[in-house]
Amino acid sequence: MLCDFHLHTEFSGDSETAAEEQVLRAIALHMPCICITDHHDPDVVSDCDFNLDLEKYFPAMEALRARYSDRIRIEIGIELGLQNHISDKLSLIAARYPFDFIIGSCHYIDGMDPYFPVFFEGKVEKEAYRRFFEVTLERVRNLDCFDSLGHLDYVVRYGPNQNRAYRFADYQDLIDPILETLIQKGKALECNTGGFHYGLGHPNPCEEILCRYRSLGGSLITIGSDAHTPDRLGFDFDRARTLLKSCGFTHYTVYHQREPRCLPL
Repeated sequence: MLCDFHLHTEFSGDSETAAEEQVLRAIALHMPCICITDHHDPDVVSDCDFNLDLEKYFPAMEALRARYSDRIRIEIGIELGLQNHISDKLSLIAARYPFDFIIGSCHYIDGMDPYFPVFFEGKVEKEAYRRFFEVTLERVRNLDCFDSLGHLDYVVRYGPNQNRAYRFADYQDLIDPILETLIQKGKALECNTGGFHYGLGHPNPCEEILCRYRSLGGSLITIGSDAHTPDRLGFDFDRARTLLKSCGFTHYTVYHQREPRCLPL
């Protein structure tokens, strides 16, 4: 079973799953390794508290790691919400704590999360998608506090029509520079199988983007389910493996102490 490097627990504001439940599910699936990557989205307005209590998080993760060390390797990660205006704060967090892996994700665009319909109000869907990619490009260019860019086309999950009118070619002028920047900076791109769960028929990002990343020379690809509950852990990983191979990938990437390691698909 492939290693899941994007999953959430009760330490994320949007999950109630005990971290130990995720670990036990991963063991049942015969995963050799997982990385717990709970949310930290500081300085956002939300009904959900996305501020990760790092002083509690690390001791809890280290205790789990020790308890199950003979059954699974547990890496300690975080999913940072990228925003340019808090770049110093994000960089400090990345430097201060001994993370094994950091996902950089764009959740809040102009103060709004596309998860909520208000983001799309007053916008044509294509305009909303373009705005998401514009902001993502700005953040990828300006920020270096992450190892892998999470769910690049996350916005499509929640669009009024999802991916029914979504075409990579319509946004290639923005997406190509994102991919090129990741490659130049030595950052990975995530294949997030949450897209399958949301009924898109593809992961986030879509197959065309994954293939384009590979054709541009990208080789670092992380795989994550974005599981907030144990039943979602490793969701459609066999399907993701087949898709990634069809895009030309032979290996995927895991991290330990912020260093990449390539494993065969």
